Amino acid sequence: MMKKFFPALILLTIVLFGFATKDRMRSHPNESFSTGEVLKYKVHYGPITAAEAVIDISPEIHTVNDRACYKATVYGRTNSSFDLFIRVRDTWQSYIDTAAIVPQRSFRNIEEGNYRKRETVHFDHFANKAHVEKKKKSKKVEKQTYKITDNVQDIVSGFYYLRTLDFNKMRVGDKVNVQGFFDEEHFNMEVEFKGREVVSTKAGNIKAIKLVPRMPENKMFKGENSITVYLSDDKNKIPVLIQAEMFVGSVKVNLYDYKNLKNELLLARK
Repeated sequence: MMKKFFPALILLTIVLFGFATKDRMRSHPNESFSTGEVLKYKVHYGPITAAEAVIDISPEIHTVNDRACYKATVYGRTNSSFDLFIRVRDTWQSYIDTAAIVPQRSFRNIEEGNYRKRETVHFDHFANKAHVEKKKKSKKVEKQTYKITDNVQDIVSGFYYLRTLDFNKMRVGDKVNVQGFFDEEHFNMEVEFKGREVVSTKAGNIKAIKLVPRMPENKMFKGENSITVYLSDDKNKIPVLIQAEMFVGSVKVNLYDYKNLKNELLLARK
């Protein structure tokens, strides 16, 4: 009897502990954004208006991995005059699970000067894996698979996730940890809540939540507190101003237009 039972016990152990995957994803509340939202920004490099950026959510819900998703896209392009210095035409895209607020698929098409990168990441949150496809100049597709943590974010979905948080429950100095996957590496992004301010944008004076993400050591930004993000202090929590200190100078991303917000944007009185 024991001889018959032992192989079955081994098989059950392998199934439960060796190859088991999650049978469900989290449900995360979101009252801040929905389909059709469009945000437009001017990008200033020092005193120069160097580029424009648009962040939008497709009017339609998309299906990825049998899950309903928002299709969020970030477009960035330098102005014609700045093209003489460096020409940038970047597209970042994330299919964000409407219930779990995590990416199901992300896409990057980077054109910066002579540099090119085209990458698609397919997220498997049940098996905690990210399948990366990179298209080479030879048109050959290179594929690799990486281990990821629970509820990992890409760069685009991470911003939308921050918008869902309740900052009314936080005190100045409180920190939020966001698990991320970018450039084939897992990282832990610590974001500190710095309080509230009124910021001046091209869309008006806006009451804002001030956040400072802790940056890992890199070749672009000066120090771990080199980026400050301001979200509107209302139910939308849209990015209204981003300031960054880079080794090549100061960069400011300034909101100048918006439409189809889920909630009313509250402007500060002058």
